[in-house]
Amino acid sequence: MSKPIKIEKLAPKKPHGLIVVITGNGKGKTTSAMGMALRASGHGLHVCIIQFMKGDLYTGEWDGVKMLGDLVELHATGMGFCGIQGNSYSHAEHRTSAQTAIELAQTKMSSGNYEIIILDEINNALKLKLVDLEQVLGLIKGKPKLMHLVITGRNAHPDIVELADTVSEVCEVKHAYQKDIEPQPGIDY
Repeated sequence: MSKPIKIEKLAPKKPHGLIVVITGNGKGKTTSAMGMALRASGHGLHVCIIQFMKGDLYTGEWDGVKMLGDLVELHATGMGFCGIQGNSYSHAEHRTSAQTAIELAQTKMSSGNYEIIILDEINNALKLKLVDLEQVLGLIKGKPKLMHLVITGRNAHPDIVELADTVSEVCEVKHAYQKDIEPQPGIDY
């Protein structure tokens, strides 16, 4: 019989709330952020996920995070992807929804109840002018010192990248849609 491996739990000597940006044109930005939520729940950390663009098509994370119990909550505040996939809502309706998401993010950040807040697809919302750069920078600069803030979506603004501690760019090498393969549950949504 082999000897069991000792598993050590690390703790930083000096905790620091990070700003993490996940951007790029490849698949996996939200998936990466959801992985952070899963990992954080394993440490007993409380996570709030606010989705700025998703909301009109079902995605598995909505029910998946419910299985993590009270540690992770998800708010799909969007009305879908503005201007694509046959989305019929006007820009004004999308902007109103995104502005509500900004207010929700401010409320959740100031509550002190979360160690991590994920602003999913906020970069896209910014690019589409559903939120303003000053609003996003205000969230970043106003975050509690020890809270981690994760920002996802394509086309991260250079000012956001500059403020971030960690920036990852997801690069598409190839994607199944190029072979006319439809999105698959659990992989694409």
